[in-house]
Order: sequence, then structure tokens, then C-alpha cells
Amino acid sequence: QLVESGGGVVQAGGSLTLSCAASGDSVEDYAIGWFRQAPGKEREGVSCVSNSDGSTYYIDSVKGRFTISVDNGKNTVYLQMNSLKPEDTAEYYCATNPFSCGPRDEYDYWGQGTQVTVSS
Repeated sequence: QLVESGGGVVQAGGSLTLSCAASGDSVEDYAIGWFRQAPGKEREGVSCVSNSDGSTYYIDSVKGRFTISVDNGKNTVYLQMNSLKPEDTAEYYCATNPFSCGPRDEYDYWGQGTQVTVSS
């Protein structure tokens, strides 16, 4: 089970840290991805961490602003989001991939989402 938290309303330029707490299995056994979906748009992958080798990935629009990290002791994955922009407004989800950071259809377990709203 995955539970996201940390969303909220923030002004442009602000920061938020999202958490994805896992129960049951260890996050060390998976790649963990963060996705987001804005109203009327498709869900897109934002970032991913592959715990097998520590590799991290980001979409171009968040590079340099977002940082994904893992706390294995807490079985939690974080997404630190800085310099937020109105276009970052979306529902954010975390999901597990039993293979590695890959296409969306490889992710098998999803959290319920947490809303991020960035006002201009």
C-alpha cells in the first residue's frame, strides 16, 4: 500500500515536499515513480528512482527544481519540489515498478494521490 501526503496550496516560487509511505513491501525492492495529472490532461511521469542502483530520472520541465529521494529506514520516498510554477498544479501520485524506471504501464501499485495547487 502506498500513501501520499504533503500536497497543498502554495504560491509560485514556493516549495513543497511530497511523501510516499509504503507498507507491506520494502521500497528497496522496487523502482518508485512520481506521476501527476492535471485536469483534462493525461497522467505523466515526473520522476523516478530505481533502488537497485540509485538511478534517478526527471522530466525536463522539473529538472533542477524537483529532487527525488528515498529513506529506506522509513520505507518512504520523497519528492522535494522547489521553485514551483502554476503549471505544476496537478494531482500527484506515487507508484511502484517491479522492474525499473520504465513506461507507465509497468507500474503496478498506485497511491491515492495528493493535490498540489500553485497559485500565480
